[in-house]
Amino acid sequence: MTGCAPTAEPAIPDGVGVSLMQLRSDVAARQAQVRVVNGTDAAIEIGDVAVADDRFADAAQRADPGRTTIVRPGATVDIRVQLPAMACETDAGAPTVALTLPTGVARGPIDDTLGVIAPLHERECRAERLAEDVSLTFADFEPSANPAPARLDLVVETTGGGEALVTGIRPTNLLMFDGLGGAPLPLDIDSASAGVGVVPLPVVPQRCDPHAVQEDKRGTVFTVDVEIDGEPGVIELAADDELRGRILTWVSAWCA
Repeated sequence: MTGCAPTAEPAIPDGVGVSLMQLRSDVAARQAQVRVVNGTDAAIEIGDVAVADDRFADAAQRADPGRTTIVRPGATVDIRVQLPAMACETDAGAPTVALTLPTGVARGPIDDTLGVIAPLHERECRAERLAEDVSLTFADFEPSANPAPARLDLVVETTGGGEALVTGIRPTNLLMFDGLGGAPLPLDIDSASAGVGVVPLPVVPQRCDPHAVQEDKRGTVFTVDVEIDGEPGVIELAADDELRGRILTWVSAWCA
C-alpha cells in the first residue's frame, strides 16, 4: 500500500535563493531581513517565515505575522523577522529557514553570508554576562543651544561582585562627546564597587548635513567597551524610541 508512506515536506523551490540580511535600521529594533530571490518563471506566495539556529533561544519569526508576500519572477523581496533572545550556552549553529507556501512549509538552509548571527550572538551574550554585575541604561536627556553640549545621563548600577569593567563609550555616526574630537569617552566603572550612580555624557552633533536626522539609522546606538573576567569586548547600548526622538529633535534644532 503506497498510501501509508510518509509525505515528504516540500523543499524550497529550485531557483529560489534565501539569505539573511540586517540593515542598519534593523539593529535597534533587533530585527533582520529574510531576502528571497525568485529566479524561477512563476510567482511565489509566502506566508509565515521562521529562521532557526542553535544560537537562538527560539526561532526568529516574521515581524508582521498573518501577512502574505508575493515574489514575482525575477524579483527580490526582503521579509522582516523579529530576532529572538540568544542561547548563550552554545556558540555554533547552522541557520535554516521555513517558508509557508500554498503547498506546505518548505524548509532548507539559509545563507548568512554577511555574518549576522555570530557577532549578534557574541555581543548579546556578552551584554547578558555583563548585566549580572553591571546595569547600564540611558535615563534622561537635557537639550542645549548651539554651541553648548547637551547632557545624556547614563545610569550605572553595580553589584559589588564579579570581575566586570566598563572602560569607555564610543561616539556614534551622529553624536560625539564634547571636546574629544570624535574620540571615545573614557569610563572607569568597576563591578567590584556596589552602588548606583549617574554619569552625565556631554554630547554634541557629529554632523549637521541636511540628511543627518532624516536618514538616521544608528545615531543613538552607542558602542560600549567592557572587560569581563579579563577579556575585552564591546556591547551595544541604544536609546529607547522616546529618548531617540528627543535627541533627534535636539540635533535638528542645534544644527538649525
